[in-house]
Amino acid sequence: MAAIVAVLESGCAYAPSINVLGSYFPDWLFCIVAGVVLTVVIYLILKRFQAGLLLGPSAVVYPTLVTFLSLAVWLMLFQH
Repeated sequence: MAAIVAVLESGCAYAPSINVLGSYFPDWLFCIVAGVVLTVVIYLILKRFQAGLLLGPSAVVYPTLVTFLSLAVWLMLFQH
């Protein structure tokens, strides 16, 4: 029983957070901010080339793009 508990608690050894000026913020917070910023950049590029209408319903496309980019940033930067 002790071995099972030790294996399960080994995942709790590292807190996924970043120290910013003495305060610790979770990794996912930075990933969501990066996903939103990258989505806004993609939106502006599509608007510049007038290709925004080719994507489909904006209420589905942009939240999905935020989610995808947030997860991609997390995989690229915070893989431990």
